[in-house]
Amino acid sequence: MEGLSTLKKLPKKNRELDSRLKEAGLGLSFDFIVRKIDYGDQNIHLYAVNGLCETRYIMKILDELSALHEMDRRKNFKALVDQRIIHHSVEIIDMEDVLIRQVFSGLIAIKIDGEEECFLIDVRTYPGRQPEEPDNEKVVRGSRDGFVENIIVNTALTRRRIRDKGIRFEMLELGERSKMDVAIGYIEGIANKELVDIIRQEINQIHTDGLIMTDKSLEEYIVKQGFNPYPLVRFTERADIAAEHLLEGHICIYIDTSPSVIIAPSTFFHHVQHAEEYRQSPAAGTMLRFIRFTGIAASIVLLPLWYLMAIDPSLKPDSLSFIGVKEEAAIPLIIQLLLADIGIEFLRMAAIHTPTPLSTAMGLIAAVLIGQIAIDVGLFVPEVILYVSVAAIGTFATPSYELSIANKFARIFLLILTAFFHTTGFIIGITVLIVFLAQMRVFTVPYLWPLLPFRPLALLQIVARAPITGTVIRPMIVKAEDRVRQRRSH
Repeated sequence: MEGLSTLKKLPKKNRELDSRLKEAGLGLSFDFIVRKIDYGDQNIHLYAVNGLCETRYIMKILDELSALHEMDRRKNFKALVDQRIIHHSVEIIDMEDVLIRQVFSGLIAIKIDGEEECFLIDVRTYPGRQPEEPDNEKVVRGSRDGFVENIIVNTALTRRRIRDKGIRFEMLELGERSKMDVAIGYIEGIANKELVDIIRQEINQIHTDGLIMTDKSLEEYIVKQGFNPYPLVRFTERADIAAEHLLEGHICIYIDTSPSVIIAPSTFFHHVQHAEEYRQSPAAGTMLRFIRFTGIAASIVLLPLWYLMAIDPSLKPDSLSFIGVKEEAAIPLIIQLLLADIGIEFLRMAAIHTPTPLSTAMGLIAAVLIGQIAIDVGLFVPEVILYVSVAAIGTFATPSYELSIANKFARIFLLILTAFFHTTGFIIGITVLIVFLAQMRVFTVPYLWPLLPFRPLALLQIVARAPITGTVIRPMIVKAEDRVRQRRSH
């Protein structure tokens, strides 16, 4: 469809324009329609895509146009039509590719025969759901309006929380064929301009048919993720989290048709925080954070560490003499751990694909039949089921789904090294994991900041949930133009 991307001026004759638009599906696709209207010796064509436009607005506009009187037609007909279009968003364009792109985005085009320009009117109404609380970021107390698949709604949810005159949403278009709307959100005067320019440049350099997988595909382009399992940007479906990060100086990337917003830059510790910590008192939030950190650490090192003590009892102190395997099994212990860990992943995928009315039955089958019978027949020893389950709970306690999957990779890596090289393998595995995370950078930001490089005050705010009144400056990593969040009154 090379013709669609070639810049062409609109022809004066509507008949010629209709002929050209056949390449875009006019008369071939049932939803790409043209409404032809005659007003005396004047001819008007209205182009629209059925399903993306609000029919009531179109009818009102047609009613106004039909009210043109005979005496009015002797005047400038184009100016009269412009006056009769009762809508706040009207634009005049003269390029054919712009008409096609905007009509396919949900606008309507009104073309007067004999004119080289046409009117674009924004009467979009995209099909979608209403804002509701995201399933993967629930809180006990707090707002229940999460992002949806409509980029206009998502930016409105953010602006509702930040009414600053400096908030900006720069709209870009992505995809040679999909023409996906992408908005870069930031607060002018706070966000670092160089970082905004870098993200804008990275997005403009993307040349592909389309990013139908939206946010995840965009992440792979702008941060060059490759086969790195660890998430390099943070995703959120909560409007309050996105607004808070904008106030910190971060940049949010909104993608149409995606209910998730990309937050950049982000570090490892951004993925272990949860909104619930800030909906409770600082003491309760700190306790929740400690428990969550413990669960995340257990999801990585618990299985390899238990396996190391099980195969080398000399490493166990007397107080941990109960750790180990009490009975033998026909299958090697490392195979049991890997099978059980993979089995947990089977159950997770089955839970996603199982209809809700059947999920309870699936859980009973997994817990009662599979687990217990696997122990009874000697496939697993009981300790394996116990520790794999605890590690899985730690995985589920990780706020970021992407980070939990990456930690599963790290756990299996440590298990295999420990199986081959025992204590040496466990130490080497931990060292390689830390070095791997330490050398990662996202938009020049160290991934393990503020642990590496060590920033004690910033690390203290991550380990403990500090009171809001004590949060005076913005994080160093965003390089905000205005670092002060709270100015003390004199």
